[in-house]
Amino acid sequence: MVLSIIILNYKTKNMVKQCLKNIVNLNLDLRRFDQNGVAPGWEVIVVDNNSGDGIEQMMRQDFPIFKFIQTKKNLGMGAGNNLGIKNAKGKYVLILNPDVVVLKDSIEKLLEFIRNNPQAGCVAPKLLYPNRSYQQSCYRFPKFFIPAFVRTSLKKIGRKKIERYFMNDIPTDKPHQIDWARGSALLARKDVLDKIGGFDENFFMYLEDTDLCRRIWRAGYEVWYVPSAEMIHYYFRESNGGIWIRDLFKKIAWIHIISWFKYFWKWRNSP
Repeated sequence: MVLSIIILNYKTKNMVKQCLKNIVNLNLDLRRFDQNGVAPGWEVIVVDNNSGDGIEQMMRQDFPIFKFIQTKKNLGMGAGNNLGIKNAKGKYVLILNPDVVVLKDSIEKLLEFIRNNPQAGCVAPKLLYPNRSYQQSCYRFPKFFIPAFVRTSLKKIGRKKIERYFMNDIPTDKPHQIDWARGSALLARKDVLDKIGGFDENFFMYLEDTDLCRRIWRAGYEVWYVPSAEMIHYYFRESNGGIWIRDLFKKIAWIHIISWFKYFWKWRNSP
């Protein structure tokens, strides 16, 4: 099998339904990427993080051909996706958020690129806002104080650091190597994910994608941005409501802060 598409759900049943309809309507046929070429060559695995939102019934009724995995508790982003990866049969794995709309031929373009670039362990599409404007999704590995520069009045002081972190010196219309990409849509080699152990499950949510890409690089592979593959992301940053001090009282913000400290502690002795 060529491709396994993994979608993780937590109380987003309606988004998952629309995402699956989108995938079905693409009429994917990936036989040209398979040396045997005897089947369309893809599967979808939906993992539900104990949402209790009725998604299991919806999957049985509307998408019985897709694989569904129910967890007994909310495992978080990393562990939930790992469950899908462990059950994946594809040579490549597409981690896809339910709030992403896959545009025509984008999956094929990602597969074409990663197949033609054997050192690429992971590739990311260009993400767009619903109005089709560019959405920031590619970054350099962060320095510890980046959130303070990005989310507070220190923006002016840290402008050059922010621009470097956001890779604003790199054109958005050409493929290039990146440090890491947002995990909303990532296509990776299954054997590379198996080699590095998938996502680090110590990250419940946030930074699990940063850490994954960093370990892909450490394993000797590359991470690439492929702008010819475009997807729309209905992005809402739950951990950043706009006023940094106010956000400190939000649970989701503290999850982000905890992941931030875990990330820098884990990589504290790395260059």
